[in-house]
This record gives sequence, structure tokens and C-alpha cells, in this order.
Amino acid sequence: MYANSLIQDNIWTLRRAFKRNKAPIWRVLEHELSRPRRNRREVNITTLASKTDDGQVIVVPGKILGFGEIGHKLTVCAVTISESAAKKIMACGGKLLSLNNFVEQYPDGRGVRVIG
Repeated sequence: MYANSLIQDNIWTLRRAFKRNKAPIWRVLEHELSRPRRNRREVNITTLASKTDDGQVIVVPGKILGFGEIGHKLTVCAVTISESAAKKIMACGGKLLSLNNFVEQYPDGRGVRVIG
């Protein structure tokens, strides 16, 4: 599959989640993913470390990059994530979720923060 078709699948997943659950977070994320790729967010591990607390659930409507260190657990969903960022999040006890799993686990979007 091409990147565009994956993004389109994610957009449709978010659209269905919004219609089913009426949670505004899914509509916001749908609009973020509909933007051109060059305008999507890029977040470093350093930013995640400074803007989050232990055990938080976050979603990044863009890419997570591996610059920096993190010392607490997070549950993370992102459009894309670099290999080094994934290793750092997993090393400190965090979890990485695909968008489908994320929507299933947090259907109402409560407690989820959008970072970026």
C-alpha cells in the first residue's frame, strides 16, 4: 500500500469513530490528517518528555522523531514514528498503538491529549 492510501484509511477510521462515538477529538484528528504532508506535525521525544506526565495517553497527528530522551511511560499513537523514537518509548515502559487499536481502546477520547 502507498502512504496516501494508508492516510486515507486512517481518515476514514477517524470519520467512522466520530460518527459512532460523537467524540470531537476524532473530528479534529481527521482534519489534521487531511492537511498536506508538509504541514503535518513533527514532534521530538524531548517535546514529549517535557509536555507529558507519567502514564498519559497521547496522539500525534504527524511524525514522532527520536531526538532526545524520555524517562516516563506513555501510551502513544502517531501517523508515523521513527525507529529510534519507538525504541526509546518502549524502553521506558511505554506502549505504541495503531490508530485502529487506539480508537477501539479510547472510543470516547477521554483522557487523550493531542500533542504537536
